[in-house]
Amino acid sequence: MKEVVSISLGSSKRDHEVEVELLGEKFSIRRIGTDGDFNKAIQLLREMDGKVDAIGLGGIDLYLYAGEKRYLIKDAAKLRGAVTRTPVVDGSGLKNVWEREVVQYLQTEGGLNFKGKTVLMVSAVDRFGLAEALAAAGCNMIFGDLIFGLHIPIPIRSYTSFLILAQILLPIVTKMPFKMLYPTGSEQEKESRAKYGKYYEEADIVAGDYLFIRKYMPLDMEGKWILTNTVTSSDLEDLRSRGVEYLITTTPEFRGRSFGTNVIEATLVALIGKPWEHIRSTEYLSILRRLNFEPRVEKLN
Repeated sequence: MKEVVSISLGSSKRDHEVEVELLGEKFSIRRIGTDGDFNKAIQLLREMDGKVDAIGLGGIDLYLYAGEKRYLIKDAAKLRGAVTRTPVVDGSGLKNVWEREVVQYLQTEGGLNFKGKTVLMVSAVDRFGLAEALAAAGCNMIFGDLIFGLHIPIPIRSYTSFLILAQILLPIVTKMPFKMLYPTGSEQEKESRAKYGKYYEEADIVAGDYLFIRKYMPLDMEGKWILTNTVTSSDLEDLRSRGVEYLITTTPEFRGRSFGTNVIEATLVALIGKPWEHIRSTEYLSILRRLNFEPRVEKLN
């Protein structure tokens, strides 16, 4: 049995473990949260190195993107440096190829029409492929990177403006302590605070990282679509109670849970069996099609 482990800076309350069979091979897939404890994450990474087939880094990105440029996050580089033998991925390789495909798939196969809808993209530098695909599908974009990442309440409504700002700020931002940019550990469990509600209210679709979406989500989300990735069964019930119409996750459900893209990318790396740096994006897409991998679309209200 192949073993895939995600070591996350996120809350241990979101841990999950499944056994699945993919293309005739059995996999054990685990997510281990370290509650924001950076040193514990490094210790676990060292313990897993050489003992599992692939490792996903959760609760943190290795890279943030602006167009074709990518910027290495200083704290994430320290985590990756703790592993020398096992492939380590953060999901960004998959995000940039698969999440573009998902928007196309949802329109052609899922019957969902994105054109003309207003999208609040909570962090486009984290999910650049998804943001670009939504803009290309004719959505009116609100890029929330300044709001959700830097707590500067200025929405960016132009793709060109977003790109210019991202290329100016990312060389600085990626050197900041990661916990200043993204909720880690117990911060992930705090009740959402109704803030920046006017941007949620304006949007038809709220897209991007779920913890960013949830952090300031208003109680009333009637008729909204949530396009995200990692959600638990309790997240789903919360969204239903707020009146969300559709939950769409870019990865399928495994026993009540949509795993993060770092988990899925690590699983694909273990399945392909090549050094991750030699895997091309077309190989990811090819194997995802063989797996009949489809996004999850669930009507909640």
